[in-house]
Amino acid sequence: MAEQYFDPKLKIFALNSNRPLAEKIAKVVGVDLGKLAVDRFSDGEIRINIEESIRGDNVYVIQSTSAPVNDNLMELLIMVDALRRASAATINVVIPYYGYARQDRKQRSREPITAKLVADMLETAGISRVIALDLHAAQIQGFFDVPVDHMMGAPLLADYFLNNHLDENAVVVSPDHGGVTRARAMAEFLKTPIAIIDKRRPKANVAEIMNIIGDVKGKRCIMIDDMIDTAGTLTLGSQALIDAGASDVYACATHPVLSGPAIERLENSPLKEIVVTDSIQLPESKKIDKIVQISVAPLIGTAIKRINENKPLSPLFHNRFHVESK
Repeated sequence: MAEQYFDPKLKIFALNSNRPLAEKIAKVVGVDLGKLAVDRFSDGEIRINIEESIRGDNVYVIQSTSAPVNDNLMELLIMVDALRRASAATINVVIPYYGYARQDRKQRSREPITAKLVADMLETAGISRVIALDLHAAQIQGFFDVPVDHMMGAPLLADYFLNNHLDENAVVVSPDHGGVTRARAMAEFLKTPIAIIDKRRPKANVAEIMNIIGDVKGKRCIMIDDMIDTAGTLTLGSQALIDAGASDVYACATHPVLSGPAIERLENSPLKEIVVTDSIQLPESKKIDKIVQISVAPLIGTAIKRINENKPLSPLFHNRFHVESK
């Protein structure tokens, strides 16, 4: 059990999207979760009441804007408004999974940029800082005019493969050209080469594998992505790697969105194991044997403590960082 944290002005509150993760983060920091009531009026409107004084406090709110994304986003906005009106000194929103991030630019005419819209809404509500984990596009940091601490899941995922000796005779595979930077970072942690799957996506959530760049024959392939949504990319990619002579294929991603046919596809795929984090709370129906979930609580909890103490976050960008106990 973590020591009790010494700063009485630090408060952590959990909304409804991922309370188990919030409880783990609070334990790492060494504080109790703040007292909060979140319920609804009969017509479905969200009602929030903060049941303790937070005047002059540095408040951290844990909320992933995962499914149901609109409800969770609205919860967060209402909570920020309540904190601002209750005279919190700073309002720091911890968003392990940032929803609406895939629309980060206009790809066609008359499209919205929802990642920027969400940023604008949060700032208008009154946030002081954002702590996010593996944003879908790094430029989303620039959509905010408040500080954004962009944490990376790759060090934690790399630790899993190192601890289980799965880095031997391995190659890290990017499922597309856009993920090469992420794959290269993972390969540096694991000290392995990389390969790239060249694919064409004819429409949203439909991936078509075209070619594999790099040597995967006889090797353990570790595919890495920021999220697994319908799992089309990973399942097609894993089969293409097996067809190219890979000995076995693992996958890892920070955010287990797992919508639509994802679970069925993963179960029927040649993937040996899928390693994800608990940035999104998984229902029991999605906890299949192939999925291994590791916690980001040590990473986020340590980040909160370092931010509160005005210490740099750079040590957290390396794998096998040491979680502070006090």
